[in-house]
Amino acid sequence: MPKIPFGQTLSDLIDWLLVHVPWLFDAVAAVMQALVDGLTAALSGPPAAVWIAVFTGAAFAVRGWGLALYTLVAFLIVLSVQLWTETMQTLALVLVAAALAAVVGIPLGVLAARRRGVSVVLRPVLDFLQTTPVFVYLIPAVFFFGVGVVPGVVATTVFAIAPGVRLTELGIRQVDREMVEAADAFGARPRQVLHDVQLPMALPSIMAGVNQVIMLALSMVVVAGLTGAAGLGAVVVRAVTQLDVAAGFDGGLAVVLLAIFLDRFTAALSRPTPPWAGRRRRPRADVATGESLTPAAVS
Repeated sequence: MPKIPFGQTLSDLIDWLLVHVPWLFDAVAAVMQALVDGLTAALSGPPAAVWIAVFTGAAFAVRGWGLALYTLVAFLIVLSVQLWTETMQTLALVLVAAALAAVVGIPLGVLAARRRGVSVVLRPVLDFLQTTPVFVYLIPAVFFFGVGVVPGVVATTVFAIAPGVRLTELGIRQVDREMVEAADAFGARPRQVLHDVQLPMALPSIMAGVNQVIMLALSMVVVAGLTGAAGLGAVVVRAVTQLDVAAGFDGGLAVVLLAIFLDRFTAALSRPTPPWAGRRRRPRADVATGESLTPAAVS
């Protein structure tokens, strides 16, 4: 059986791209570096107490006292192990990568749900992305963008994009066909059906996809640390190379605490109403007429 040079072909393609379109990779690197640096500065600039209060308030708004208490304790622990700056660097990297993956993945999922041919083409590509070992993503990323935070963001984005596409497509395909047919019967155009019927009803599935995108992005943090990206990944990589058990445990603990916060927070965003809002009291109805009784009528 003759050897098929898949790897050599890819290497030749990378060399050709680096020779002929280096400006494209320089532009992408500049944009991503600016996004990460700007978000890192915004998260690391104010005192830690300010962001802890913001995170705790946001957690209370979306899920109530349980998540708010966890958020307060978790970030106080991160502050106590003196990894606040590294955690904010990691959060900035994850948010940028997850946002890019969602911006690309959600429209692709919508297109795949509405076009059968696109779905057929995307399915093997997504299978390939989800089954490729994570370290493989670093090789072309380092070739194209060098060492630093940018290859970590690129590798994380590509690695995390698949669940956003799949769950968006799944959510739209599971929308009740009768609802779509009713919208068509009332004269709604395809764009209106998508915006007013399919996307709102598929929102829980789409948010689940965003949740998985963020979790996969966070799982790449340690791997991205191998490319020189700052944050908790660099802390863990340094601890492994130096056999520093204490630093490795502290860095891993900070990653776990941040992951749980992001998971619970994004999962709660798909709820239609926050838990602290309570249930609306239904008006009492007249047993004889079936009409609701207003307070004036009751009095």
